[in-house]
Amino acid sequence: QLSQLHMVSLHFQLEFPGQNFPLAHMKAKLLTAFEERQEPKPSKLQRDVAAALSRIGWDHTFEFVTGEGLSLDMVQAETMTSIEVDGPTHYVKYTTTQRVENGRTQFKSRILRQLGWTVIHIPYFEWDALTNAAAQDFYLRSRLYA
Repeated sequence: QLSQLHMVSLHFQLEFPGQNFPLAHMKAKLLTAFEERQEPKPSKLQRDVAAALSRIGWDHTFEFVTGEGLSLDMVQAETMTSIEVDGPTHYVKYTTTQRVENGRTQFKSRILRQLGWTVIHIPYFEWDALTNAAAQDFYLRSRLYA
């Protein structure tokens, strides 16, 4: 799909600067296909994390899109910090206690780091274990200011 080729093209540009990607002539078409596919659908989990971030005073933009077309859950653009709220579809489940980010999530994080972003992941299973607002606030502060 053209939308997937956009990510490959972006990765190629970042990994091999100065090299000519074979589909470079289609860059605009690839980006358009990628952006059309990326209709944000914020989850309740994302909205809950965003509310908690606001509660602790972490100013952010919700559903931010980078110049490269990447959709980020919550962002402080001036510090290039992204909070990515990762629900169950972001993980490969090996056992009930061991989860590993899937390839798509790892690839996006890698590209964001190459672009200069700090990426902080909030896994659903860690967030769900927090039983009240105080615990959520403490958790977010520890992740943001560690």
